[in-house]
Amino acid sequence: MNILFVGDVVGRPGRKVLYHYLRQTQEQNEVDFTIVNVENAAGGFGITGEIAEEILKAGADVLTSGNHIWDKREVFDFLAREPRLLRPGNYPKGAPGEFAHVGEAKTGVRVAVINLQGRVFMPLTDCPFQFAQREIPRLAKETPIIVVDFHAEATSEKMALGWFLDGQISALVGTHTHIPTADTRILPKGTAYVSDVGMTGPYDSIIGMEVEGSLGRFLTGFPNRMEVADGPATFASVLITVDETTGRATAIKRIDRG
Repeated sequence: MNILFVGDVVGRPGRKVLYHYLRQTQEQNEVDFTIVNVENAAGGFGITGEIAEEILKAGADVLTSGNHIWDKREVFDFLAREPRLLRPGNYPKGAPGEFAHVGEAKTGVRVAVINLQGRVFMPLTDCPFQFAQREIPRLAKETPIIVVDFHAEATSEKMALGWFLDGQISALVGTHTHIPTADTRILPKGTAYVSDVGMTGPYDSIIGMEVEGSLGRFLTGFPNRMEVADGPATFASVLITVDETTGRATAIKRIDRG
């Protein structure tokens, strides 16, 4: 089966390029299940219920997020009632929403998705390694096909978790930095891996934000207001092929468009 993972959608330009390319990418690659990271989809920071519903209707099966999931207060109630919008699981108990979802692919096979967040150069959360060690065996009782969105800054932390979970999950896909990496591979025990799938958002930007505002922060040290850039956008994704019986990945490749 083929699983498509679309990288961090940033603002209106990211949503527009997602809606433009998603259906044709699914059709051209015989995609059975689609995961989209949406934590920056609303104005570059956070997600709203309305936008989440739009992306689900556009063809996503599960929506993942990261540290910006909390930026729009109105999403809190939506998280509580929409199990397909995930937040990182290793936040303290009491955080609203679900961190994992088991959905059904077009083939009828069940696919589990779990969202985790890193700790290196990131907001303080519980240990993602220990959290995964507890939760993945539970998900494995429901299906052998498990995809992890690891929303983290440091490539070393992402790679470490990939090796830690090799053979226990179908794929570990890194998000958060918005910069696509050229390290797609299958680890020795059958887990597909990429450090960062990249950004679905404005190309002429600094990780999706206007160049002027971003440069101002570096030049002055002041917390300048950040605005989503305008102009042409890119669609960043990876296609993961998984054996439905074993849950092991057999291939992973980048699909970048726009």
